[in-house]
Amino acid sequence: MTDLHARLRRHGLFNAKVPRFTSYPPANRFSEDVSGDTVGTWLSSVPSGADVSLYVHVPFCRRLCWFCACRTQGTKTDVPLGRYVDALREEIDLVRAQLPNDLRVARLHLGGGTPTILPTWLMEDLLAALDEAFGIRDCDEFSVEIDPVEIDRPRLEQLAGYGLNRASLGVQDFDPKVQEAIGRIQTVEQTRDTVSMLRDLGVEALNFDLLYGLPFQTADSLSRTLDQVQDIGPGRLALYGYAHVPWMSKRQMVIPTDALPGPEDRYALFEMARKRLLGDGYAQIGIDHFARPGDGLARALVEHRLGRNFQGYTDDQVPWLIGLGASAISRYPQGYVQNQPATALYQMAVAQGRSAAYRGIALTDTDRARAQAIEQLMCYHAVRLDDIRAPVADLPGWLGVLADTYPDALRFDGQMLSMEPWARPLARIFAARLGETRPAEQTFSAAI
Repeated sequence: MTDLHARLRRHGLFNAKVPRFTSYPPANRFSEDVSGDTVGTWLSSVPSGADVSLYVHVPFCRRLCWFCACRTQGTKTDVPLGRYVDALREEIDLVRAQLPNDLRVARLHLGGGTPTILPTWLMEDLLAALDEAFGIRDCDEFSVEIDPVEIDRPRLEQLAGYGLNRASLGVQDFDPKVQEAIGRIQTVEQTRDTVSMLRDLGVEALNFDLLYGLPFQTADSLSRTLDQVQDIGPGRLALYGYAHVPWMSKRQMVIPTDALPGPEDRYALFEMARKRLLGDGYAQIGIDHFARPGDGLARALVEHRLGRNFQGYTDDQVPWLIGLGASAISRYPQGYVQNQPATALYQMAVAQGRSAAYRGIALTDTDRARAQAIEQLMCYHAVRLDDIRAPVADLPGWLGVLADTYPDALRFDGQMLSMEPWARPLARIFAARLGETRPAEQTFSAAI
């Protein structure tokens, strides 16, 4: 065991279960105290002329990948898709009626599930409703999550016609043995063909999602996947640790646990991939993203305007992120709200003209201060007091206590908390301590 491994082990990297901190407070602290009336008040407080971002969740897939813990369901027919799009259109009208007339949509993201599962006629219904309500054709970024196995050119042309300019493709790993073990067969050729169609249509901004810690995955197999990814050349990569949480996602029980790499092997896989990507010219963004110098995330890192939301790292600085669809999460300056996760209950609510809000949390000034400090820690591996906007006098004390708790890893000079380079894999652990988030074996994923 190296000295570095011993340090990381001493600080809990190989056994901690902590949030991913795409929000603070994390979603396990949401409650039903946040109601539809609360959300209505938050929506009506959006000022005239404001920019907002939209997230639309489509929780359906033709195939259910065993590794995936996302809120989604399988369907072989278009019938449930039609009912769901009808409900989305109703929610769009309900939400739009509570917003000022002259707002602008800065970002639109379609996620899932597999949003491109929608046939062209249903996608047209959805996009036309969004465009009529919000004017989406003029937004700065329109991004969609795409399954290369389930896409064709007519659907891509339709999306491009509405202004698609960024696409996100799940790759995970190209190794056939790994793909078979996780229930997701997707060839390099299918991925390359999808990218070629996107580039032919003028969509040059591409994200790939990769996973480490998968069953049967080795340094050699992941290295081969990186070779193939580099040959395709996406501008942005996310390198996530596979979260094995079968108590939350029952389909993960199919995955053989004895084939999963252990914590130290997971760390070795991540480090190998990280060094490869840095050597290939990518910049590391926070804890698990990588971007080419011309990508928006790389520019945001340099210009100190990087952020974090439920899609991961972002250069979107808009304070209003409105989620539409079952289980979608919205972020407002006042707090977070999640829609009803069950599609039947979501559809029933909007059909009755009611808010789909299910649970959420209203932020206190203390929450905001901790959230901003945690976001900086996750983005920059440092916290500058001058950048914290929430008026909380205790923040310097919290940062001082955190530095005293980890004296070999953190430094605090009264104005800035900084992290030693070797300690960056511990960022989620430090964030959990800063947020007073206690580890919970059955709630959070592994720290590495």
